[in-house]
Amino acid sequence: MTIHAVGTPAADQPLGPMQITRRDTGPHDVRIEIAFCGICHSDLHQARSEWAGTLYPCVPGHEIVGRVTAVGAHVTSHKPGDLVGVGCIVDSCQHCADCEDGLENYCDGMIGTYNGPTEDTPGHTLGGYSQAIVVHERYVLKITHPEDQLAAVAPLLCAGITTYSPLRHWGAGPGKKVGVVGIGGLGHMGVKLAHAMGAHVVAFTTSPDKREAAKALGADEVVISKDADEMWAHAQSFDFILNTVAAPHDLDAFLALLKRDGTMALVGAPATPHPSPNVFNFIMRRRSLAGSMIGGIPETQEMLDFCARHGITADIEMIRADQIEEAYERMLGGDVKYRFVMDIATMA
Repeated sequence: MTIHAVGTPAADQPLGPMQITRRDTGPHDVRIEIAFCGICHSDLHQARSEWAGTLYPCVPGHEIVGRVTAVGAHVTSHKPGDLVGVGCIVDSCQHCADCEDGLENYCDGMIGTYNGPTEDTPGHTLGGYSQAIVVHERYVLKITHPEDQLAAVAPLLCAGITTYSPLRHWGAGPGKKVGVVGIGGLGHMGVKLAHAMGAHVVAFTTSPDKREAAKALGADEVVISKDADEMWAHAQSFDFILNTVAAPHDLDAFLALLKRDGTMALVGAPATPHPSPNVFNFIMRRRSLAGSMIGGIPETQEMLDFCARHGITADIEMIRADQIEEAYERMLGGDVKYRFVMDIATMA
């Protein structure tokens, strides 16, 4: 099946129209007509080879939503007409301890939705900036949001699960004080989710202009992280801090805000390392610094169901397929509130 897509043939070339081939629908496969695909910062890193190992042609996109058009003979979990999503994972070994625990995201054999090895042409996976995709049923997720919210659901497949997983793992909920550092594509989802979980949510931003926006997202308090007095007022008071900032910064300033046995989890991936934190910030209060990467398939489905129950979607700006390079440049400049989503119907 030959379809239209948006991708790039090389790191120094802009993204533009191309044609790609999708495999036939196998016995356990689901074929999806893509309606919308979210734009993630990692798409830019991969397309421009800012992360090592990009395979070309590169068709990014791992925040995919659309409708099932065909299923294989052995598929029981989905049927034509269903609204579904595909996130960052399209395959894994399916038998290691991580896969058996529903944590395919940590499987050494995890295959990404794009730039992962595959037997399909051209030898690596091609993502959601395209009209259709064929995926094993195990990695296809059910969407129960109203159809008119479908575009705003797309970023949940990456930004949503990336923030939901650590919030759930470290127990954000009633009686917990939770900080969210950074109010961008990830951070705005972290605030919404932590609020819906029942935590007392404090948003951290460097920009005073974001105070009211953060409160509108569900933050109970907003702290300007450049203001030492505002930071000091929250010393040793947080159960958990979700740090979404994808640029090197001073981690000690936030570690000092954790209670004894508190944890800060990093989900932002800076291009260069953070300055090393002071070991005494860990020793003196038995604090922890952790990391988290997306989530497994069962937890991603759990997140989607949670968001549907609570009416949670991403705040988005829709773009046409031919606006992708402009969107990348605006994303680099922080000029989006808070996620771009591509309307696949505009693809030539």
